[in-house]
Amino acid sequence: MRIRIVDAFTDRPFSGNPAGVLLLEADAFPDAERLQEIAAELNLSETAFAHPLPSGGAADWALRWFTPTAEVGMCGHATLATAHVLHPTGRAAGPVRFAARCGVLTATARPDGALTLEFPTSPLVDEPVPDGLAAALGTEPVSAHGTGEHIGDLLVEVRDEATVRALVPDLAALAAHSRRGVIATAAAEDPARGYDYVSRCFFPALGIDEDPVTGSAHTALAPFWSARLGRDDLTGLQASSRSGLVRTALRGERTLLTGAAVTVIDGELLTSL
Repeated sequence: MRIRIVDAFTDRPFSGNPAGVLLLEADAFPDAERLQEIAAELNLSETAFAHPLPSGGAADWALRWFTPTAEVGMCGHATLATAHVLHPTGRAAGPVRFAARCGVLTATARPDGALTLEFPTSPLVDEPVPDGLAAALGTEPVSAHGTGEHIGDLLVEVRDEATVRALVPDLAALAAHSRRGVIATAAAEDPARGYDYVSRCFFPALGIDEDPVTGSAHTALAPFWSARLGRDDLTGLQASSRSGLVRTALRGERTLLTGAAVTVIDGELLTSL
């Protein structure tokens, strides 16, 4: 069985967020334990597994995502990576509909080679800053916000872009406060550089110290920054060491996430499922 590693939300190899992609020929998933073993072996922030669905239904492919230690309910970059694999292999023509735990997600190829994902918008709920979070994160948050059931992260605004870039959190302490993870964000220092806001995402409770580029987090970042900046179409820079850009478009209860992807490894899984 072929296995591919795709760098998502980038147009350059060895940047963006790498995801494993396995397209299954069967009409059902293997045991979750085996999927988890494969994801742990790859040791990427996410590995996506997809199998085709019968024609005429609400979706074309069933899709699941695993970190090295757990299955998650929503993942943007591995969905982008899966759609990127499907189109050039001829397994998809036009928009691709994925049936996932968070509902039906759509990926549409654009003329410029990028892909646009349609995801549920994450509802934001203002919350008090949890005790101990400032010490764990390494800075005093300006505000804190819950992000709803699909991603379950804590979004925190910090003082400025420089603060986001300089964060060196205590990951063990952060895991106690993170739910699924912590999204740290601030407005761009200079929007003329091509992005409107910056973020970094930490998921130590899921075996991911820092996720390079987190598509699902942008379903919360989009409404957060659209409300503050007064525009529905924005660009976010995830300021990890690999870095990546996510173009976001808030459309009410749905958020569009647009980015490029590059396949960097195309190999074979030698063990059976």
